Amino acid sequence: MHDHEDVSDEPLLAEDDESTVLEARIETSGLRLDKALAEAFPTLSRARIQALLAEDAITRDGQSVSSGSAKVSPGLYTITLPPVAPAEPQPEAIPLTVLYEDADLIVIDKPAGMAAHPAPGSETGTLVNALLAHCGDSLSGIGGVARPGIVHRLDKDTSGVMVAAKTDRAHAGLSALFATHDIERTYIALTRGAPSPAKGRIDTQIGRSTSDRKKMAVLKSGGRNAITDYVVQATFGEPARAGGAPLAARVACTLHTGRTHQIRVHLASKGAPILGDPVYGSGSPAAPVRAAIAEASLGRQALHAAVLGFVHPVTGEELRFETPLPTDMLALEALLSTL
Repeated sequence: MHDHEDVSDEPLLAEDDESTVLEARIETSGLRLDKALAEAFPTLSRARIQALLAEDAITRDGQSVSSGSAKVSPGLYTITLPPVAPAEPQPEAIPLTVLYEDADLIVIDKPAGMAAHPAPGSETGTLVNALLAHCGDSLSGIGGVARPGIVHRLDKDTSGVMVAAKTDRAHAGLSALFATHDIERTYIALTRGAPSPAKGRIDTQIGRSTSDRKKMAVLKSGGRNAITDYVVQATFGEPARAGGAPLAARVACTLHTGRTHQIRVHLASKGAPILGDPVYGSGSPAAPVRAAIAEASLGRQALHAAVLGFVHPVTGEELRFETPLPTDMLALEALLSTL
């Protein structure tokens, strides 16, 4: 008996009209069946293997196997994958700015105004709709459904770099990276006033506001820990009084956690809400700043996900993407710099 399995064959792929059949021969025994199968069939996650076992979709030498916790025995294992169910969202031919794409994942520069995925009130025009059309047949299916795996979100009106998985293995790997925050994420914000000091860490609890359930808030107790490092990169406009805050600023924020609306809530908690933020931008900017926002036609919060860096969950390659500010934020920054 061995304490691991050896795979003598690469998984074989055969297709018919109804389903996909995967085969691999496992020569030795000793490991848990679900773990052995996940290693023998690297395109399937362990969770997917367990679901297929429960569905009697896996056989050894023609005999059904169903207990993932049982020890693996030598033999020819066959997995019959049911036809991939179509995703409910429909493909839409929406232009995408693709920064990187391979068989497992795709990185795009999301425009402001595009939701990440369908939700009540915005069922169409989302990144998922666009990816279904763009990736088409190259989506091998996440959990058996032909859909891209959205592992992190940008608010609808936040622009910038996003990654989505095209396969189960990439989805699992990316999800793990985001869960452990083992990922580089830097955002650029244009703010009313400026946070003080000019460089620091905001470490708070964030959760649903007790006064407005649609909003997130810094909480004294409860919620989830949220950590943002920030650096004021530039300030605009003279302070109204000695020692006061400038009229506006450009702030780089690095996320160490990924809570809903984290940067928007954290900068507002420092008295420097993001310009154009309809939810957290309490108080009105100075008149020259309001005029600059109108002239730049900024109709959203001035927040851009500028940098995304991570280790490719399948190839192990270090990837890093950086995108410039979109035109509305560039125009606003140029106008602010004249104040």
